[in-house]
Amino acid sequence: MTLLLQTPWDLVLGYERLLGSPFFPVLFSIGVYLLFCLPFVLLDCVSRWAPSFVRRYKLQPQSTVSWDGVSRCLARTLYNHLVYILPTTVLHWYWRPVNLPREAPSVPGLIWGVLACLLLFDLQYFVWHFLHHKIPWLYRTFHKVHHTFTVTSALTTEHSGAWEMMSLGFFAAINPYMLGCHPLTELAFFVLNIWLSVEDHCGYDLPWATHRLVPWGLYGGAPHHDLHHLTFSSNYAPYFTHWDRLAGTLLQYHPHHHHPQD
Repeated sequence: MTLLLQTPWDLVLGYERLLGSPFFPVLFSIGVYLLFCLPFVLLDCVSRWAPSFVRRYKLQPQSTVSWDGVSRCLARTLYNHLVYILPTTVLHWYWRPVNLPREAPSVPGLIWGVLACLLLFDLQYFVWHFLHHKIPWLYRTFHKVHHTFTVTSALTTEHSGAWEMMSLGFFAAINPYMLGCHPLTELAFFVLNIWLSVEDHCGYDLPWATHRLVPWGLYGGAPHHDLHHLTFSSNYAPYFTHWDRLAGTLLQYHPHHHHPQD
């Protein structure tokens, strides 16, 4: 099974100098993030000219995304990456230089590694998120920035303060290391985690969305997280529903839930 991933991993190794650069994590993170946001930003633009076609998929049909909001979100994302993420990655590069193995992981190893990282991150985020809502000082000081926008859209995903971005970034970075994941598994987890996070905030309930593909209501997705931004007291887990179900904080989406216009 290793042979299936060896060719793509050999292609990755061809860019080993780039991967070993202290600037790569920042460029990769912000590049993938903006790429994943782009389709939803385009949908937001189309909704201004074809509202009946697009708005039937919006979780808050009465809302529109303002250009002021877009610019504020982009500015904060760029600021956080340049001021906080970049120095952190440079320090990490200095203390722990990148050393890539020659052999690719097996397909089952990659799949189980990504899933394990995702489930662990889901638990960490749930605990962090729950505490930052239940302890008023933590909410006011750190998490309130993320709730500036009551109407979710893709670019609000990373509209957060430094502590929140660094905390969640630490969870995402440390999990593959703790679980002994191959660098390709780590890369796949990062890409999937960014996509799911953007999809959570996209503001759309699309027919091919992840929560429609995962059976038995195990995955909340955009409707699940959108309700969190509406109620502030439910749906603390970012992706899966089991922790909220166990904690009694799960709120199911119904079409009558609407946000006030931002």
